[in-house]
Amino acid sequence: MHPVLFRIPLPDWSVPLFPALLTIAALGAALAAFGQSRKVRDLFVIGLFVTVGSGVAAFQRRGDVLVLSELPIFSYGAMLCVSLVVGWYLTMGLAARDGLDPTVAANGFIVTAICSLLGARLLYVVTSPSEQTVGDLVAFGRGGLHAYGGFVAGFLGAWAFFRRQSTSVLSWADVAAPGVASGLVLGRLGCYLFGCDFGKPLGAGAPEWLRTLGTFPRWSKVPASVGEGSPAWIEHVNHRGLSLEGPTSLPVHPTQIYEALAGVALLAMVVVLRQRRSFRGQAFLALTFGYGVLRFLIEVLRGDRERGFLGPWLEAWVSVPIGLSILAAAFAYGPARSIGKVHVRRIAQALSFGPAVLAYFLLKAGAANAQPIQLTVSQWLGVGTAVAAALTWASLPTARVEPAAVTP
Repeated sequence: MHPVLFRIPLPDWSVPLFPALLTIAALGAALAAFGQSRKVRDLFVIGLFVTVGSGVAAFQRRGDVLVLSELPIFSYGAMLCVSLVVGWYLTMGLAARDGLDPTVAANGFIVTAICSLLGARLLYVVTSPSEQTVGDLVAFGRGGLHAYGGFVAGFLGAWAFFRRQSTSVLSWADVAAPGVASGLVLGRLGCYLFGCDFGKPLGAGAPEWLRTLGTFPRWSKVPASVGEGSPAWIEHVNHRGLSLEGPTSLPVHPTQIYEALAGVALLAMVVVLRQRRSFRGQAFLALTFGYGVLRFLIEVLRGDRERGFLGPWLEAWVSVPIGLSILAAAFAYGPARSIGKVHVRRIAQALSFGPAVLAYFLLKAGAANAQPIQLTVSQWLGVGTAVAAALTWASLPTARVEPAAVTP
């Protein structure tokens, strides 16, 4: 686990950032103008994005000089790029299979990707107490993306784009669903390599293999300052009494791996549903609902503070079961409608409340010294998007499976 996968050696160059970034902004403006003149929307959008981003960055870095001796390839950025490439090929291939116009699909992918990146950065800045200025929004070089911000903003961007193209956004969403799920897997692997989005400390009885997976390094050989370590190591030095001399963090739940595995399960689900779906949008709605449930549960084990918290302070044995009960009710109202056999549907609806009951007793049993908590922003968004998906599911006539009429 390390933030840099490898480094590419470069000549020793000194590059003044202000003129260099202004040059890139000018090239972006030229690309946008070319795209506008040729009516190529994707070139216009890319050029505009480059122009605005580089222009703002130029004034932020005015007077700074970049000394190039090597080019670091960061683990999270590399995995993010891989996820975009994988998502592109998956989405374009499925778009062709579903009969979507390839130009419209390509433009839609670009719009969705750009909106996702901006939304992920915006929500991170809003929920991070250390980054609250307008300049922080475009400071992508410092890292910091919120998955749910990207998910919601990407969908809204796609909805606006495909509405203008007179194309059903749910048809596009079913095409994009496998790419979104694969992006979740790859993105969380990047988080694991970097050491962010880690979990709470493991108990003494945790198996050794899990403790090994959940231990993150200091990075630097000499602990010159608390800022020279993985996010987990820094968190534990600042708030859990870990010594600056400690070579690793405390063993924690590797929640990045948990969420990557959740992504694998969701990817398998949407691939199967795409083959058996009974209505357009079913795969995407199932992905949205499933991710909301899994993210809500995984957040219970998260231990990083840079997530954002909202709502009343309640004991975990109160707030978590309430959230799970809302999700269960949403499942019973929406996705359960597509279960054909009535008795199987009723059983599934009843069993969906099992996690809420189980969470109540488990958390209540360990609540002797527990402090009240707030739900995280991701938990609120998980419940909100899952409920929205369930309501949409229930509103689609083709999603309902009515019991067969009984012939006397």
